[in-house]
Parts: sequence; structure tokens; C-alpha cells
Amino acid sequence: MSVGFIRRPAARGKVIAAARGWLGTPYHDQASLRGAGCDCLGLARGVWREVVGPEPFPIPPYSRDWGETGPREVLAEGARSCMIEVVPAEAPAGTLLMFRMRERAIAKHLGILTDVGTLIHARERLGVIEEPFTRFWRRRQAFAFLYPQARRR
Repeated sequence: MSVGFIRRPAARGKVIAAARGWLGTPYHDQASLRGAGCDCLGLARGVWREVVGPEPFPIPPYSRDWGETGPREVLAEGARSCMIEVVPAEAPAGTLLMFRMRERAIAKHLGILTDVGTLIHARERLGVIEEPFTRFWRRRQAFAFLYPQARRR
């Protein structure tokens, strides 16, 4: 485990408030700067920085292909190394959800579940939005992770 966080869940309200602070940020592929631009992974990274602290490892360049297939769930493996995995169907508010946007594809989209049954995520052409967590999204859930608590120094 990296220095800087512990494997107890961060306060859900803190995660949701941090995510809502990104609402209106324009979409920008592979970016993570609140107010200037981000994609879905950039949003998740930005919330990590606000809730937990410095990012635990650098993010290599990645493909935008939602239909990408392969033997490895790269996003889930990375999250598993520093977050707390939970069952997607039982995910509480404040959970980072990973979605498979196409059948048999690897999980390539991320969003944060809120306490009112909505999803905060970055969408191309729309930026960071909050929309209802509908059946469309529920059917595509693949993985779910809780942000860990920051270590007090």
C-alpha cells in the first residue's frame, strides 16, 4: 500500500462534494484540471487528489475506444491496487463505478454515484455532468470502488 492513504473508506459526502465541484468542467481527453478540462478518468483522478491526496502512480496514455477488448481490465487493476473494491450492485453513494460500454469490451468509462441516485461523469461534448443513474448505466456496471481515507499526518 502506498504512503498517504489507508484502506478505510473516505467519507461519502466528501467524495460527492468533490465530484460536484467538477460539474461544468469541459470534456478534454486525458486531462484532469477542474474548470479547464477532463475526461472520465481525469474526473476520478481529480476527486482522488481532493479527497485522498497525491495520485499513487502516473497514468500512461490510453485509448478512447469504448469497444476495446483485451485480456486485462487495466482500469480495474489500477483501482484495485489503491482503492476498496465493492460489489457493483451494492455500491453506496460516493462509489467510483466502472462501466463496459459495449458487450465483451473492457471497462473504459467511470462515474461517481451520488446520494440521490445520480451519476457524475465526464461525457464528450457535454463535459462533467450529473444525470440520473438509469437502467442504461446499471446494466453496464462492471466494477465499483470506494475512495480510501487520506492518512492524517
